[in-house]
Amino acid sequence: MLVRRLVAAVLLAAALVMVVPSPASALGACTASYAVTGSWTGAFQAAVTVTAGSSPITGWTVRLTYPGAQTIQQSWNATVTTSGSVVTAANASYNGALPAGGTASFGFIGNGSSTTPTVACSTGAAEDPGTGTAVRIMPLGDSITGSPGCWRASLYNNLVAAGHEVDMVGTLPGDGCGVAYDGDNEGHGGYLATNIAGGSQLPPWLAATDPDVVIMHLGTNDVWSNRSPTEILAAFTTLLRQMRAQNPDVVLLVAQIIPMNPSNCAACGARTVALNQAIPSWAAQNTTAASPVRVVDQWTGFTTSTDTYDGVHPNDSGNAKIAARWLAALETVLP
Repeated sequence: MLVRRLVAAVLLAAALVMVVPSPASALGACTASYAVTGSWTGAFQAAVTVTAGSSPITGWTVRLTYPGAQTIQQSWNATVTTSGSVVTAANASYNGALPAGGTASFGFIGNGSSTTPTVACSTGAAEDPGTGTAVRIMPLGDSITGSPGCWRASLYNNLVAAGHEVDMVGTLPGDGCGVAYDGDNEGHGGYLATNIAGGSQLPPWLAATDPDVVIMHLGTNDVWSNRSPTEILAAFTTLLRQMRAQNPDVVLLVAQIIPMNPSNCAACGARTVALNQAIPSWAAQNTTAASPVRVVDQWTGFTTSTDTYDGVHPNDSGNAKIAARWLAALETVLP
């Protein structure tokens, strides 16, 4: 989000915004229109609007074919990939289903010339290529997951590279992490597990995304707010019950959270240890054959002095460690 705002400010200040409409092209029951909303040396920003035809659609894919090769450094409201001169964008989990005549939009920042591509739109439920059996994975947590949570970029791209068909789902779009990736998530900065559970905030997110697997790194803000392990785990129980109400076969990978050493919370380190020590027992009590709960140790080997930039939030080194732990855990549950 910060990167997007900075780019917008630069564009406004330099008065570089220009609109280059592209002829809408239809394949099936959707059309797409393309416009360049800004350009600067070696890069440009584009926006695409998808419009359903005379019947509702369940998903869409837009293919942009440029005269020359392009690379994408940031995208929002769609999963954007590139292959040579072709840029392919598939709907996010929250904007694929459109009523007749309904619209959705996405955007991206590309490197290269802002030449106008040919545009094609096709309909159908969005899924990864291959067998069409993409596993829907929800990253659930607070700012460590979502702001910008660039470990999710590494995780997604490593999963795809390993041959897994996955769809990261969530009602929040991904922030810029310097690479194209499926950024959908439920990483809500500042949120407490106890508040999410107490306010019944999770069920609407689940209804909108219907995950098969939830990877949950949650509890940091609860620890910071001096919530006890008993209170936090009671919230976890509520959240798990809500997940199973949406999908009785959901798999929950729950993290023993990364260490904390913020300057204004001397007790947070010990509180984190107490929570992490209680999580395995809670998981064992709540796992079932149909809906397993597995613990992922994100704490061991993670150092606040070298793996965070403020004693709480991961830096590049920390992101790499978090992504590696989630990858290893997901390898045990993915087809």
